[in-house]
Amino acid sequence: MANALFGPLSGTDRVDVLLDDGAWIAALLEVELALSAVAAEQGAVSTDDADGVERAVAAVAGVDPAALAAESVEGGNPVIPLVKRLKAAAARIQPGAERAVHPGATSQDVLDTALVLLTRRAGHRITEDLAACADAAAALARDHRGTPCAARTLGQQALPTTFGLVAANWCAGLDRARVRLAAVLDELPVQYGGAAGTLAATHPHGPAVADALAARLGLAPQGVPWHTERTRIGELAGALGVAAGACAKPAGDVVLLSATELGEVSEAAPGDSSSMPHKRNPAAAVTARGAATRAPGLVATLLAAQEQEFQRAAGAWHAEWETLTGPLRVTAGAASRLRTCLEGLQVHPDAMGRNLALAAGAQGSGAGHAAELADRVLAGRPR
Repeated sequence: MANALFGPLSGTDRVDVLLDDGAWIAALLEVELALSAVAAEQGAVSTDDADGVERAVAAVAGVDPAALAAESVEGGNPVIPLVKRLKAAAARIQPGAERAVHPGATSQDVLDTALVLLTRRAGHRITEDLAACADAAAALARDHRGTPCAARTLGQQALPTTFGLVAANWCAGLDRARVRLAAVLDELPVQYGGAAGTLAATHPHGPAVADALAARLGLAPQGVPWHTERTRIGELAGALGVAAGACAKPAGDVVLLSATELGEVSEAAPGDSSSMPHKRNPAAAVTARGAATRAPGLVATLLAAQEQEFQRAAGAWHAEWETLTGPLRVTAGAASRLRTCLEGLQVHPDAMGRNLALAAGAQGSGAGHAAELADRVLAGRPR
């Protein structure tokens, strides 16, 4: 559900509209419509019956989410009452068309596939922002490849480095997280197995229907149904958590480097304080860090839910639905707010030089080597 008060602040508004109740219902209906169409193409239902389903979907599309939610309580998921509404609408519009609604499917097929659609759409927003963050970090690295600054270990000045290498390290982490998340998103498959994952209800058309459904929706083929084989969800959770962590690293550095006593960087549009007008808070970095901090707990819940018994899980599958939209939101928020931070980040070489001079024992030739390393990172960036 979109969060009007905190969404823009935390950056989750970047994907909220893609994950709200309306988006869920639209995705469920998109799957049902596609399933009817490909089942007709493969001979599992008649083409005449399938033709009536499109009008039934249009008739049901305006269903009140609250009403559907209330109807979901008895069966345990929203697909059951949605299919009842679809079948009733199809029968009214074209008698017999109800036979082409939900052919050979079980509720989990539709809900999992809809969740994959929503995940990919929101996930692509995240990878766009991660790419922009990495590009901004790369630009900082190029501009400041030779700008000396203090490397800090255990909170203390160590040896000289360059701000270019600092930013290049940010870039490397963001690129790595983006590439991995994009690969996981691309591998998310359709779900179509029927009541027990055997495709018995559409034999001998089942595998062909599953592959055609994947192609129509632009998803990866499933191979075999994955009702209780949830490694893909675990991989997705991990990739989102890593992406959030990749955002947290530069955000945390910016917060520390913006401190009054250091003053080595500042945001282009710093935030103010309700009681201290002299403050210039790195608001984008702070909120990026806050969003990223929420990711690990949500990831842990999804990993815990991977243990799913037999062929259909009682509870663990249900735990995924709302939980999965959580790391999508907070990782999107972290990437969106970090993008704002890095694209306008102002670097203060004078302050870096002043601070570097404070540690007399921290002098050396490390800055030259750091510049070379920054060049190496930028030259090897994935595309």
